[in-house]
Amino acid sequence: MVNIIKEELPIEESLRKKLELICEFAKTTFKIINVNIRKIDRTNLTYIELNRIIIKKIFLVFNYSNEVFIGNLSNKIKLYEFEDYLKNT
Repeated sequence: MVNIIKEELPIEESLRKKLELICEFAKTTFKIINVNIRKIDRTNLTYIELNRIIIKKIFLVFNYSNEVFIGNLSNKIKLYEFEDYLKNT
């Protein structure tokens, strides 16, 4: 029998503070859905989901990263450009 272990890993606190500051300047609110780590018991297989930020659209972020992915992993912007992106959309 295959057992899947699911653990929640909260978003890094410094990344959360950066996002709060950016959204405050852009005059918008956001919701963070924390990452889940799924491990298959007795194997070395692990699946890590991305943190999701919801501000009218879904944005994806990695802990310890300076990039924000818009919708999927092929469209990304730098974190310092995120405020301008929010103001223009």
